[in-house]
Amino acid sequence: MSQAEAKPRMNGQQEAAASGKPDELVPSRYPLQIGDIDVLIVSDGVLPLPTAMLAHNIDPSERAKWLKDMFLPPDAYDWALNVVVVRSGEQTILVDAGLGLDPDLNLPRAGQLIKRLASAGVDLASVTDVVLTHMHMDHIGGLLIDGVKEQLRPDLRIHLAAAEVDFWQKPDFSHVSMPPGFPDALRSAAKRFMKEYASHLRPFEDRCDIAPGVIAQRTGGHTPGHCVVRVASGNDKLTFAGDLVFAVGFEHPEWYNGFEHDPEEAARVRIRLLKELAGTTEYLVATHLPFPSIGHVAADGAAFRWVPTFWDY
Repeated sequence: MSQAEAKPRMNGQQEAAASGKPDELVPSRYPLQIGDIDVLIVSDGVLPLPTAMLAHNIDPSERAKWLKDMFLPPDAYDWALNVVVVRSGEQTILVDAGLGLDPDLNLPRAGQLIKRLASAGVDLASVTDVVLTHMHMDHIGGLLIDGVKEQLRPDLRIHLAAAEVDFWQKPDFSHVSMPPGFPDALRSAAKRFMKEYASHLRPFEDRCDIAPGVIAQRTGGHTPGHCVVRVASGNDKLTFAGDLVFAVGFEHPEWYNGFEHDPEEAARVRIRLLKELAGTTEYLVATHLPFPSIGHVAADGAAFRWVPTFWDY
């Protein structure tokens, strides 16, 4: 065997480090200040899904027109996966935990959170609290990666709505419109998560004060226990809306997303939240809006308009 043959192969990250080149072409994190509170938006990657997931209660031609107007492909496109880290006082709060690594789903461009937290200097052992907007696997999977639990604090608190815990005891998928394989994967992930982290769960009813200026509020809709996280300090406010708002939801808040377990209620909750935010200076961040997903909501007739924030370099 020659020396060249005997030389171990490097993975993409190792090759990038050896060459001095970054392993990613674009930034995967975005920091901002909400008064005295530090907020870091981190990309967990992208999730390729059929465009039919955007709306299954309308004529496909309407959906196709919206996609064309947005210069998006007609059949499938990449959904962003965003997670938020909040530092308030002595607490470091992880809001949602990304997709993780499910080999059965073959989604190699997602599940990047743990690596990207490390790149951002966020030590898992420094996380005092986790808030789950809901228990879909793209919000809990990062905590199910082998070796992650061992890096977390033994006194870690995981906050989620009690209604969410109840729902996943016997989840109802009768109103969703998901690709094959997803319902089984969602059930499996939720069951495993509740078993592995049972002693860390801190269920709440309608509202939970997580840290100074940081609260979680149950909204329901997307799932019965879905919640949003509100951050406020000084004159600044930010809402992390989880899966209440998708890219199409501003112009068409009445369209049903395929992952919504109660799509009618999800539409009502979405419209109520967008009405609340429209005309204010409050920031909106959501899991599946294009990274870095930070912007404002404006009223636009009977619907709404997304106003992305100019990046601060």
